Amino acid sequence: MDAMRKGDDLAEVEIDLGEPDDPGEFDNGEEAERLWKAVPVLEEDEDIHTSALVEISDTKPLIDVRDPRGINDCLKVTFEDVIAEPVSVRSGDRVWIWSHALFEVSRVWIYRIVTALLAIPLSITSGIFFAVLSCFHIWMVGPCVQCIFISTRWLQRLWSVLLEVILRPLFLSVSQCCRGFSIHLAEE
Repeated sequence: MDAMRKGDDLAEVEIDLGEPDDPGEFDNGEEAERLWKAVPVLEEDEDIHTSALVEISDTKPLIDVRDPRGINDCLKVTFEDVIAEPVSVRSGDRVWIWSHALFEVSRVWIYRIVTALLAIPLSITSGIFFAVLSCFHIWMVGPCVQCIFISTRWLQRLWSVLLEVILRPLFLSVSQCCRGFSIHLAEE
C-alpha cells in the first residue's frame, strides 16, 4: 500500500482479504501486510511541507500499540503483583495454580465484557466533551484572552517602565551596598 502523493497517477490497487495464515499464499518469502498499519515514510521521499504524522490517519487506531505514550503504565498488574505467599505460609500447589489461572482469566474476560458494554458510549461521550471543550477554547477563551492582551497593552508597558525606572535601580543599589559584606563561619 503506497501512500498517495501529489502528482501521482491514480492506479487500481487489488487488496486480497484472504487468510494470512495460508502457507501457500506467500511462497516468495514475503509476509502479509497488515492493512491497518501506516506505511513508514522514508526521509528522501518526504515532501518539505508534509510529515509522517500527516500521512497516518487520525481515525484508524493503532491495533498493536494501544498505549504508545505509556499513560497507563500503572495498570500493568500481574498475579504476582497482587498475591504473594511467604515461605512460612503456603497453600497447596493446585490451589496456587488454579487461583493464578482464575485470576488471569477473570481479569481479562471481565475487562473485555466491561469494555464491550462501556467503551463505545464512553468514547462517544468523551469525544463530544473534548469537541465542545476545544470549540469553547478556540472560539471563546482564545479571543477573550487576546482582547484582554490588546486592551491591557498599555498596562504591560507601564509595568515594564516601572520595573526599569524604579525597581531595577533600587535593587542594583541594594546589591552594590551588600556586595562588601562577607560571612566567615568558624568552629569554636
